Amino acid sequence: MPPPSKLNSADNASASCHQSENGYTDSAYSVHHEKDLVDLLQFSSAKESDDHLKEFSEALRTVAKALRRAAEGKAAAQAEAAEWKRKYSLEKERNRKLEVERIESNGDRKEPRADAVTNQTVPCNQRIEHCEPCCGRDGICSHDVLQNEENFTVSDARTGRNEWKRKASFKLSWWCKGEDSDQHKHDIVSFEKGNITTAERSSKQISLKWESDPQNVLVLTKPHSITVRVLCSELVRWLKEEKRLDVFVEPRVKSELLAESTYFNFVRTWEDEKEIAFLHTKLDLVVTLGGDGTVLWAASMFKGPVPPVVPFSLGSLGFMTPFHSEDYRECLESVLKGPVSITLRHRLQCHVIRDAAKSEYEREEPILVLNEVTIDRGISSFLTNLECYCDDTFVTRVQGDGLILSTTSGSTAYSLAAGGSMVHPQVPGILFTPICPHSLSFRPLILPEHVTLRIQVPFNSRGHAWASFDGKDRKELAAGDALVCSMAPWPVPTACHRDSTSDFLQSIHEGLHWNVRKTQSFDGPRDA
Repeated sequence: MPPPSKLNSADNASASCHQSENGYTDSAYSVHHEKDLVDLLQFSSAKESDDHLKEFSEALRTVAKALRRAAEGKAAAQAEAAEWKRKYSLEKERNRKLEVERIESNGDRKEPRADAVTNQTVPCNQRIEHCEPCCGRDGICSHDVLQNEENFTVSDARTGRNEWKRKASFKLSWWCKGEDSDQHKHDIVSFEKGNITTAERSSKQISLKWESDPQNVLVLTKPHSITVRVLCSELVRWLKEEKRLDVFVEPRVKSELLAESTYFNFVRTWEDEKEIAFLHTKLDLVVTLGGDGTVLWAASMFKGPVPPVVPFSLGSLGFMTPFHSEDYRECLESVLKGPVSITLRHRLQCHVIRDAAKSEYEREEPILVLNEVTIDRGISSFLTNLECYCDDTFVTRVQGDGLILSTTSGSTAYSLAAGGSMVHPQVPGILFTPICPHSLSFRPLILPEHVTLRIQVPFNSRGHAWASFDGKDRKELAAGDALVCSMAPWPVPTACHRDSTSDFLQSIHEGLHWNVRKTQSFDGPRDA
């Protein structure tokens, strides 16, 4: 038999139900049980509402994650579709151009005039007079030879005539110790006008030997320096009076020299910026007075072949300036007499391709860099998001402060500060150095010289990127824009004080104090 309490509660409940169904209610009895029911419902509803809120919040989190994944997948799919569409259009345009060239090649060809400027494309591993174009997918030739140009005129302030002396020719050859070896007889560059292009790469030392005496010298100086200005006037006077050379300077330097004395009327310069494009066809030698920045400025003036550069150190660090300014007479005597060891400092050729471009040939003006090209996030607070391709093969996605593509000459500059390795400038390669990456396993790379790198801002990037070339010419890269870099065929030949390796090791010892420490004491414990 059930307990009285339970029986009473059951009877009360049935009675309550019976009474409610028949419409009869006891007011006191109803009020008492309604209060208990309200308390019970409030307690249970509060408890159940907390559980429901937790379940609902978890469900919302799951839905948010699913929506986020769907959005990311959609953005990635759109970016991939856009990339495939771009590749298809580029491939279609390239095939069309190849078809047009093939049709034209079957017809009659007109030989170019000998007095016109022509670009002859020659493969680096072949030395023939006529060959098929060797442009890569990005349209960058591996070899380029510029003929003579007769439209370049520079006025002589003293005589009023536009006369030029014949440009000196020279040969570059392998340098090796000992005369018994025949390696030094193998010429890698031998052009009548002395324009240097990269015919072969070598880790051997390279020697320059003049076949005719130099006649025209360009002197470039660091601006806003009284010491450099005094040395420049003394050097120009010595080159004219002692060596009988025609001296060229920048318009700014010529104004400074004429303000000092009218004696410097013999100094030549150029009046139009367009004339700088033909300087390499007339100059035999470039002398720089300053630091590494002056060498970078000298290299940026030449968009094609670069005459040999003799850099004198007047700056704070001198990785590319092995000559001391106080010994300029002895140094220039040795260089002008020859032979002299040189370092071929390779440059990167960079193109910016916008997302709106209809083909890969619709690109901006190429930019040559001697040190590095840097892609960073600029003033944006978001991480840089970059997709990197090497010869159309996906390499990695860069997430961090940015990326540095450096030459081996620039390995001791920004790349070194970002954790990259120091590399001998004669080593042909491209340094791939991340800037503060968002991954501990993202380490620097050294890629071979023959690759073409494409750095692209994906469509799902949160912000834009910025590219700077040797610290100048800053360009904004929006979503879909790409930066294409490859090794330029025109290196910068710089004269060596001793040889390329000795100058490099001396520069890192003196400039960086590399591995300098006190020698361990010899009076400590020793092995038996």
